[in-house]
Amino acid sequence: MAEKASYGAAHKSLGVRVLTVVLIVLLAVFLLASLQDTSARTAPGERADSVVVAFVNVTVIPLDGERTIPNRTVLVRGDRIVEIGPAADVIVPLGAVMIDAAGKYLMPGLAEMHAHIPGPTSPEQLVQDVMFLYVANGVTTIRGMLGAPNQLALRDRAANREIIAPTIFVGAPSLNGQSAPTPDSAVRLIRTYKAAGYDFLKLHPGLSRVVYDAIVEAARAEGITFAGHISSAVGLQRTLEARQSTIDHLDGYLEAAVTPDVHARMSAGPVPFSEMVAAVDPARIRYWAGRTRDAGTWNVPTAFLWETFYSGDSAEVFARRPEMRYAAPQMVNAWIQQKRNMAQNQRNQGVTPADARRYLELRRLTLRALADSGAPILMGTDSPQMFSVPGFSLHNEIGLMQAAGLAAYQVLESGTVNVARYAAEHLRVDGAFGTVAVGNRADLILLDANPLLDARNVSRRTGVMVRGRWFSADELQRGLEEIAARYRPNQGR
Repeated sequence: MAEKASYGAAHKSLGVRVLTVVLIVLLAVFLLASLQDTSARTAPGERADSVVVAFVNVTVIPLDGERTIPNRTVLVRGDRIVEIGPAADVIVPLGAVMIDAAGKYLMPGLAEMHAHIPGPTSPEQLVQDVMFLYVANGVTTIRGMLGAPNQLALRDRAANREIIAPTIFVGAPSLNGQSAPTPDSAVRLIRTYKAAGYDFLKLHPGLSRVVYDAIVEAARAEGITFAGHISSAVGLQRTLEARQSTIDHLDGYLEAAVTPDVHARMSAGPVPFSEMVAAVDPARIRYWAGRTRDAGTWNVPTAFLWETFYSGDSAEVFARRPEMRYAAPQMVNAWIQQKRNMAQNQRNQGVTPADARRYLELRRLTLRALADSGAPILMGTDSPQMFSVPGFSLHNEIGLMQAAGLAAYQVLESGTVNVARYAAEHLRVDGAFGTVAVGNRADLILLDANPLLDARNVSRRTGVMVRGRWFSADELQRGLEEIAARYRPNQGR
């Protein structure tokens, strides 16, 4: 019996040792997987402030100046950057998500500062798809330019990581000639929108001068900024005097830059498009660029959209662009008809191809003059809009900004550090983003090529981090394919 008991004890001891070894091996495998795992480790809504993500051996492009910092390790905990240092010196915590970034470049996420968010009657799937399209293209901040109550809730869901989405700044419903026909009606709306929690006021055309002046006074009294279009009755000069926070679409510049005689005629009534274009004086464009700098007013050019409006390419050419597979077929068909109608209206008004080309050249000249003068610029495209698919349109915009003569750094700062400045100074919200710096929000893009050499390299993404949540290129592509698949049956694919 003693021998049997001894055998049993020995067998039990061996079993314990074997089980211990197995557990140690499994633990080692788990830890190794944790160290090598480059997937998102947190689900939407999970704070996971203890989870650390490490970008190892990366070249940092902080965008606090035109420089690169090679051989760095960047640690992210929760939604903030917590450490940046030489790769040889930074100790990566056990269990951190390790991203091998050797030969790659880490820069801040981009911003779409003239975005449109689906309205309150839109299906939840559409809202999620639009938000994902932005993130998949490296867009980690958006400014919604036509507000609705559902967007206030969406802003909070994004901030709490309950949905895959950029940080959202929400504009109020439009103030325009119809919604605000009188000063009193405008003031009532402003007070309502401020109390509701909108981040800024959105202006559309049609405002009279007296209503615009009332908006300026009420906005200042309520402590809310105003941004958007320039109404013809207001004009560029008054807009700059009022220090409107942004002018979108380069509104008003070419009209203000015509020769004095044509300007006088325009004040009395419509002038043919061809005459207006021919009368624009480049010296006056530079003058107004300097006035804009002095006023501190920002511009959101939306260059790609206007190039689409006046391009000689047919609607069918635009409809064949690869990114159209991520837009609903009915939306693409509507854009095709919109482009056809616009082209016909231009022909009816006597706009020649030469007029259209000159108009686009002048818009590019205006953008270049603003940048050269030091007037602040914000990146934006008005997506989704005619053939401007969310996220993808921003990369078209980047190419056009470079084609207009802006340096790569000027283009990049318009979508990063400039946005943080604007957010802090005009929207009065957290401006700790837009550069790769300790303490900033972890909105980041990992790239295969240096965007300071060519800003279009921001399309060469290895992955995107939004509020500390990491998405590899493969994850992003799978998400894009899921969106395309929802439309594929209707596209005959």
